[in-house]
Amino acid sequence: MFPSIFNDVLGPIMRGPSSSHCAAALRLGWLARDLAAGDIEELTISFDQNGSLATTHESQGSDMGLFAGLLGWDAVDERLPESVRTIRDRGVKVEMVIGDFGFDHPNTYRIAVGTRRQRNVLTGISTGGGMIEVIEIDGIPVSLFGDYWETLIWIAGQPGDTVNRLAAQIGADDVVLHPCADGVLLQVKAQRFVEDHEIAGCCSGGDVKCVRRLRPVLPVRSRRGISVPFSTCEQMLRYDGGRNLPPWELAVQYESQRGNLSGEAVIERAIEIVQILRASVRQGISGTTYSDRILGHQCGGFQAHMQAGSLLDGGLLNHMVLNVTALMEVKSAMGVIVAAPTAGSCAALPGTCLAAADVLGLTDEDAAKAMLAGGLIGLLVAFRSTFAAEVCGCQAECGVASGMTAAALVSFARGGVRQATDAASMAFQSCLGMICDPVANRVEVPCLGKNVMAASNALACANMALAGYDPVIPLDEVIETMDRVGRSLPRELRCTALGGLSVTRTSRDIESRLGTP
Repeated sequence: MFPSIFNDVLGPIMRGPSSSHCAAALRLGWLARDLAAGDIEELTISFDQNGSLATTHESQGSDMGLFAGLLGWDAVDERLPESVRTIRDRGVKVEMVIGDFGFDHPNTYRIAVGTRRQRNVLTGISTGGGMIEVIEIDGIPVSLFGDYWETLIWIAGQPGDTVNRLAAQIGADDVVLHPCADGVLLQVKAQRFVEDHEIAGCCSGGDVKCVRRLRPVLPVRSRRGISVPFSTCEQMLRYDGGRNLPPWELAVQYESQRGNLSGEAVIERAIEIVQILRASVRQGISGTTYSDRILGHQCGGFQAHMQAGSLLDGGLLNHMVLNVTALMEVKSAMGVIVAAPTAGSCAALPGTCLAAADVLGLTDEDAAKAMLAGGLIGLLVAFRSTFAAEVCGCQAECGVASGMTAAALVSFARGGVRQATDAASMAFQSCLGMICDPVANRVEVPCLGKNVMAASNALACANMALAGYDPVIPLDEVIETMDRVGRSLPRELRCTALGGLSVTRTSRDIESRLGTP
């Protein structure tokens, strides 16, 4: 599946401490709810003891997101913190199992849903930044990303030429045949569901045992024959052809082609995101409260010191710090944020773009274009690596956010794509090996400081690139290196609460005081 700026990089719009835990779990919950196709009476959720979820599924929002999805709630629903209690109040029998299942990915969910009629099992992974892949349904290997209207048809016996007939009749984008115990599972990817009469007309050669319809969960859908103008920095620079276009223009061209959208629609969607973020920053500065958090309201005090002139003169940087901390406080209070590219790194790029627009006297459209310039760098990472700290440490979250933010700042200065990629390369180089070690299993400390660091590093690297500093290592090679370094980090330092600051005495004391959410 080709990455999309609005699927993979600037989004989801959500509540919760972690996109790879909460937002992705919610999407998997939606799909499991559709698979059940009835009132769920029993749930068994299985996590591998060697994965990240065994120690973080409660405190980082996996349970909250998963149960919210199973209840059919949206990612911005105010009731999200109540989902664990609500699903039990509705009489659903819930069992959580942690064992040695040998799952390959650290963020693997096995969700067994039981209704009066049957029991189905969906196995999916959170791949980072709220993105997901369903890899098994009822033990049958599949690949499902939530980017299509998916119709699943179980057929006993041999289906004959059903695949070709279905594809032709409804104009399916793809029909995949998966052998199973007593027949086949047909997976139909299309722009709509396959209707019952269409199934009957095409599947007369076999006995249709069951049909399930899974709705798409991503904002930008896929379609047959997608092509994109580039997937690496080298290809993008060739596509630019020496014009040194503003990076946001290349982002618009990419997303227009990927999502079958007009350029105006891409910019309008980015402006909508900026306006959501403005409201979140205002909320953060005015003050937030939430019982299950480590840090209280701090950004209001920072603003007061700025206004009183009692801080060192940081110019634009101080405005960036104010916005970044405001957004992080909103996230920790279960307010609405935008993963950029993750919830754990949600503040560096947006906080910086809003601060720069305000200080420079620019519009929300200018801020949106800068966000798209940052999204362009995120795309290049999405093609070749991951945004999951569970896979590559915090360099995949705040490290990537720093490179994205550097490119956005270059855009504010009217720099071109060459300067933007140089700035991103230098920013990434400064973040290699950054670990993920959240204190007390909450995405607050050192996450707040790392978001501020990501923004600060970005400002320095943007100015260095605009002044002609040589990054030395091309961006593609730096991204490859980040991926290699991240996967080399010990498991304890990749968002498992088993290493770094997360195992200090103070962290354990805070965790004991706060308890389990």
